[in-house]
Amino acid sequence: MESLFLLIPLSVLLVLAIMAVFWWALYNGQYDNIEREGERILKDD
Repeated sequence: MESLFLLIPLSVLLVLAIMAVFWWALYNGQYDNIEREGERILKDD
């Protein structure tokens, strides 16, 4: 039971960190044009 007092706050912090990284990726253009990358591997330059 005492381990829950440690694990629950750690899991909340982990979720917040994952959300922060995802927010950073969205607003820095990581997902702007995902179709281009799928087509790039099919084209032979």
